[in-house]
Formats: sequence, C-alpha cells, structure tokens
Amino acid sequence: MRHLDIRERMLLAALLPVAMVSVLLAVVFLMARFDDLQESYLQRTRSVARQLALASEYGLFSANQTQLQTVVHGALREPDVRWVAILDAHGQILVSAGHEVSAMAIALSPQETQEFDAQRRLDILGQPVFASGIKLDDLYEESSSRSDGLPTQLGQVVVKISRQSVDVRKQNMLLLGGLISLLGLIFGMVLAARLSQGVIRPIMRVTRLIERIGRGDFAAVAEIRNDVVARSDPLRELQENLRQMAERLSHAREDLEHQVTVATQALREKKEEAEHATQAKSQFLAAASHDLRQPTHALGMFITRLAQLPHDAQTRGLIVNLESSVRAMQNLLDGLLDISRLEAQAVQVKLESLAVSGLWVQLQHDLEQTAQDKGLYLRIRPSPVWVMSDAVLLYRILLNLVGNALRYTEQGGVLVACRLVEAGKSVQLQVWDSGIGIAKEYQSEVFKEFYQVGNKARERNKGLGLGLSIVKRTAELLGHPLSLDSLPGKGTRFALTLPLTEPQHKYLDTMAFDRPQGDGLVGAVMLVIEDDPLVCTALVGLLEGWGIQVHDAKGLMDAQQWIQHGLKPSLILSDYRLLDGQNGIEVVQKLRSMLGVSIPACLMSGDTDAILMSAAQVAGLTLLHKPVRPAKLRSLLRRLLNHQSIEEDLR
Repeated sequence: MRHLDIRERMLLAALLPVAMVSVLLAVVFLMARFDDLQESYLQRTRSVARQLALASEYGLFSANQTQLQTVVHGALREPDVRWVAILDAHGQILVSAGHEVSAMAIALSPQETQEFDAQRRLDILGQPVFASGIKLDDLYEESSSRSDGLPTQLGQVVVKISRQSVDVRKQNMLLLGGLISLLGLIFGMVLAARLSQGVIRPIMRVTRLIERIGRGDFAAVAEIRNDVVARSDPLRELQENLRQMAERLSHAREDLEHQVTVATQALREKKEEAEHATQAKSQFLAAASHDLRQPTHALGMFITRLAQLPHDAQTRGLIVNLESSVRAMQNLLDGLLDISRLEAQAVQVKLESLAVSGLWVQLQHDLEQTAQDKGLYLRIRPSPVWVMSDAVLLYRILLNLVGNALRYTEQGGVLVACRLVEAGKSVQLQVWDSGIGIAKEYQSEVFKEFYQVGNKARERNKGLGLGLSIVKRTAELLGHPLSLDSLPGKGTRFALTLPLTEPQHKYLDTMAFDRPQGDGLVGAVMLVIEDDPLVCTALVGLLEGWGIQVHDAKGLMDAQQWIQHGLKPSLILSDYRLLDGQNGIEVVQKLRSMLGVSIPACLMSGDTDAILMSAAQVAGLTLLHKPVRPAKLRSLLRRLLNHQSIEEDLR
C-alpha cells in the first residue's frame, strides 16, 4: 500500500473539514426541503379532496349525475390527479373520470382516509360527503340529521393523486445539492492548495535537500548558502541548521575517507605480510609433514618386521609398547590428514545404494575384540534397510562413533541400531552407549578439533579429540544430518539420518573393506621404487617377511634395468617423490607402457596435497599416505593381486 507524502497529507488535512461541512450542510438542507415538499404535497391533496366533497354535496343530495360528472371532470384539471370517483351512500360509484390505474378501492367511511400505493407511487384519498345542517321552514321536509344528532353521510369522494412530480422535484433538488457540494469541495481544494503552497513548498525543498545529502551529494550546501531565504519562510531556521549540519558531515566524511585510506593501506600491508607468513608456514608444515611421515613410515615398517621375529617375553613387551606409540603417532597423522582433506574439499563423494547389513558385519568384525578387551558388550541389531550414501565415508563415520563410544564407556556397552523416521522416508543410524555422557554446555564443543571432555591430561588411550570433528565434517559433506543427545552419567546417543532406497535385486558389495580370504601374497613378485634408503630398507624387509619376492629401485632408470633383465612384476609399489624431479605417477605409466600390460600399482607419499590426490585418482592409482599401516598395506596388496587374477581368468 502506497504511503501518502507530505503534500498529499497537507491537502487531505485541509480538505477533510471542508468536505465534511459541505456534506453535512447539504444533507441538513436537503432533508429540510424534502420535508417541506412532502408536507406541501399532503396539504394540497387533502385540499383537493375536501373541495371535491363540498362541490359534490348538492349533486349527491339531488341525485344530479350531470352535475357530479362536471365536478369529477373539473377535478382532473388539477395537477397530478389521475382518477376521481363519487360514491353514493351505499358505496356504489355514481360517476368517475380518469384512468383507473389500480384496482385498489376504499370502503365507505365516515372519516377521511388516505392510503399509498408504493408500486405506482399513488396516494388514494377518501373524503366523506355530509349533508349541510341548514334548517328549512317546511314542516313536511325530512330532517338532514340522523336520530343520534350526527349529519347524514350522502356519499364519498375518492381521489388518486400521483407523487411523480414531487419525486422529480426531490431528485432535481438532490442533484442541485450534490452539485453545490461538489463546487464547494472544489473551491475548498483550490483554496487549500493555494494556502498550503506556502508551507508545502519549503518542506518539499528541505526534503529534497536532505535526500541529496543522504546520498552524499554535499553540493546542496552551496545551494542553501547561495539562496536568499525569505524572512517569511516558516522553515528558514531549519534550512540554516540543515546547511550547518551538511557542512559538518562533509568535513567528517573527508576525514573518514582519509582515515579509511590510511587504514586500508595498513591492512593491505598486514594482509600481504600475513599471506607471506601463511605461505611460509604452509611450505614449512608441508615439508615438516613430509619429513615427519617418512621416518614414521619407516619406523612402523621396522617394528612390524621386528615383531615377526622370535623374541623373549621382555623384548616382546617392549615391541608391543613401541607398536602402541607408533600407532598413536599414526592415528594423529591420519586424523590431521582427514581434517586437512575435508577442509580442502578434496574428498570425492560417490553416492550409491548400499545395504546397512554390510556395514554392521564390518563393524562387528573390526570392533568386537576392542569391546571384549574392555569387558563391554557390542550389540548390533540386524537391519534389512538400504540407504543412499558413500560406503567408505559412511563406514568411517560409524567406525569413529562406535570406537568413541567404546573408548568412553567403562561398564555396560554400546548398541547400534536403525530406526525409521519421517514417515518411513528416512532412516536413522543410531549409536547408544552407557558411558560418562556429555553435559549440555559441552555438546557443541565436542565437535571441535582436539577438544575432549574429561581428558585435560591428554591421556593417549582416550583418543586425540579429532574423531567427532571428522564425523561432523564428513556428515556435512554427505548431507546426512547428525544429532547428539546425552545426559551426564547416563550415556550418549548419536543419530545419523540417511535417505532410504529400494533394495537391489542383486546384492552389491559396496564396501571396500577387507574380508577374510586367502593371503595370496606368498611368492608374488613386486617392484618397489623408493629413493629413501631407510624407508626402502624397512619396506623391503616387511614385504619379504610376508613371503613376497621384492626388487627395489631408486627411480625410473633402475626400474627399467630390472625389466630389461626379464623382470615381470605382479605389483608395482612406488613413492611419489623420486630422484631428479621424477614422480611415481609418470614412472608407473612408463613402466606399464614398457611392459605392455596394465600392471596393478599403488602410490605412497608423505604429501597431503589435494592436487596430488586428484592426479592419482585421474591416473587410476590408489594413493596411500605415509605413514602406512602394515595391515592396510597388506590388505591393499592382496586385493590388487586378487583383482589381477580375476581379470586373467576372464581373459
């Protein structure tokens, strides 16, 4: 709805009283005139009826119909008279004249009567005719009065008179009144507009000036200064104050622009310093991460190889502690890698239909021993539902949630179940535990990196504080809402909501996890390309401990020499960064071209750059980030060999 501006409001304020007075006077005047017209009309109709009654008395008395006919024809000459009739003492019509426009009749009555036919706008009047009371000196003449002393009724006159002329005069008077009111209103409008110009014009001028100043056009100040404002102007003082305010605003803006320019320059310099510092820090962290992952990777390989050898009880205990320490370091590096990949949006999501039962089987297989070691139960309710998600990423979420629940539960256990929600359109994967619980004020904090409730001492066996952060980021990446309900001392429930899908006719194994199967590594021939002597020694020793025939090379030239000497490896395992600026992707592609066969291959690297992950994916190579867990490496090699054997069988 449009709002009225000040000009329209001023005109409205001036016109409303004029309009109300004009209309009120017109109504009062017209009502009075209508009453006068109506009263005059009624008096005239009664007068006509009475005159006819007097004129017809002799004719009725003498039964002279000719004289009565003359009377009724004379009555028709009166304005608006439509029909006249004279009745005798018995109510019979003796004479009548005019057009009978209505069948309405009036019974003989000793009193004046009047009725109104609203449909035809006719007044019907009945006037009785009585004999005169003049005495005659005739002894034989009958008296004209009745025995009760009342005059004798000779008959009755009936007259029908139209209100048309009165209605026309009322309509004309109404139109005249409306015209006069309209003229008065127009006159008032013109007068109000002329009188209000003296107020509206200065107000509109000030309004335009304020609007220009609001847009930053301070040139309006000069116009106020140069204009000669009349002393009679009611807003002269306001305009002068406005000019002073605009001058102060102009000076303030100039000062502010100068300060903003100086501050912007300072911020630009600080920003460049921060960018240089961030770039240097990123380069340092990347180099440090790579250099830290290399020895950690080698250390894990050495410890795994060392554990394969026979030892006494004391030495084996030391090896177990070493494995635990290395595993904690690897967990930290893996968690940091997952966080960095999620922040860099380098994780590729592959949505597909998958059965929840496959997730449950893998969870039971991976975490049942952990629950048993703590004396807890791990109960996973079977479910036949199928969901739309990424199998690997969804399993990481569940693995973190269930592992976290087992870590912070001292008695009781953990329940994993499904529940249909949203009228059966979605399903919630729920993880319940009977652990320490999370207070309300901490429930939003637990999803932050390195935040742990009740672990201020940073005990290693209670995790690193990265699991829930990874869970939250991964759930947001998949578009699966995650909720948390918890009571301190009672336990916690995490719920992940996923869309339901129709079950597939054929079971699709969308889980890319290890399952018990034949080893298949013993006797396999592998070409390892690694330029770091320490890592190469540890890796070769570990692979040989698994029964693999290993041939190592420092780069492309050494690998080509092996192939020229007749080597036909079953697998190629290469580091990404190699000597002389070479990289593992190019080396693998050249070796495959040289052999003429797409030999299964995988990369290992201490780099966590998203570009490297994308390049490996484009090349169709699996990328393992150092430090690589021996179990994970063994599972990958076994899967690559099994895949190759399946393809050979198909050929």
